[in-house]
Amino acid sequence: MAWALRRFSLTKAVPLAISRGTTASVERLELTLVRDGLTGRGETGGFETGHRGFSTDAVERELQAVLAELEALNPEHPDAFEPLLTSLSPPAACAVDLAVLDWYGRRLQQPFWRLQGLVGDHAVATSVTLGLGSVSDVVRRLHRWWDQLPATRVKLKLGSPDGLDHDQALLAAVAEALDQRGNAIGTGLELQVDANGGWSQDQTKSMFGSLVGHGVVLLEQPLAPHPDPDLDTAGFAALKPNCPIPLVADESCWDLRDLLRLAPHVDGVNLKLLKTGGLSPALLMARVSRQLGLSLMVGCYSDSRLLNGSAAQLLSLIRWPDLDSHLNLIDDPFEGLPLVGDVLKPSSGHGLGITRAEVA
Repeated sequence: MAWALRRFSLTKAVPLAISRGTTASVERLELTLVRDGLTGRGETGGFETGHRGFSTDAVERELQAVLAELEALNPEHPDAFEPLLTSLSPPAACAVDLAVLDWYGRRLQQPFWRLQGLVGDHAVATSVTLGLGSVSDVVRRLHRWWDQLPATRVKLKLGSPDGLDHDQALLAAVAEALDQRGNAIGTGLELQVDANGGWSQDQTKSMFGSLVGHGVVLLEQPLAPHPDPDLDTAGFAALKPNCPIPLVADESCWDLRDLLRLAPHVDGVNLKLLKTGGLSPALLMARVSRQLGLSLMVGCYSDSRLLNGSAAQLLSLIRWPDLDSHLNLIDDPFEGLPLVGDVLKPSSGHGLGITRAEVA
């Protein structure tokens, strides 16, 4: 058995600006497990949510330090990895969890979703993301998406450092473009708003009327996540009674503890595998969320098809897929995530179903 760690770069076709900054490219890590002629793969890398963050260098050092321990564990028994996983940071645990699950599914010659009793032919449209910028640039980006695929769900980033007036202008322009497109094709389009923690309580409440007026279907993470869990929960609790559309937590919700404290005060949570520590804890959180009556989003950072394809294994549990980052890459080294129009499906391949792209 051999474990190996490789660094690779991902470059965006269009840089993405949110309330906390702009990303044009990232460095990522691929962790591989090779045994009995089968290869399991996991992706990870650095990210931050405003109140917590990890660098790719730190995650790489963490994984390098446990390679010998990984060699001693048997991937025929994925549960044997749990004590080690609980000692790792979420992004490091994510890479290990995915590599083990991928190898195990390939060993059993089954996709992960089937092994977990999930539905594999559940086809759901993913949202595509519009970052911050000038009104003309954001509308131009929307049309570029439409040149690439027939997107019917759009996530608009707000929380602009230029203030609420600019947010209002972006919202109005994008809503108008969606209305025009919907009228032209005879299909209603969906608009979501994600402020990435860029608004205060008062600013959020002042935006409620505009969000409803422009037909926005959900509001994601309007408030900055607070490092004190009680204060973070209190922020959502103050918004929820008067929020006229579904309120979704992203940066504030990393693990099951966060989910349980936020559940009474939100309508949904955004699961991202780098936050949750992999697919295993994300699946647990998804099942608990459904028992609590919460809707689910599954999201991404600057992820390749390897990480997004892993997250897509959960699609039958998800109301709002947001797995578009690989569609904005010019150098994704992986393939295997089915997309028809703007509709994603989990791969039917063994394990996580993602492979390295053949080099011409």
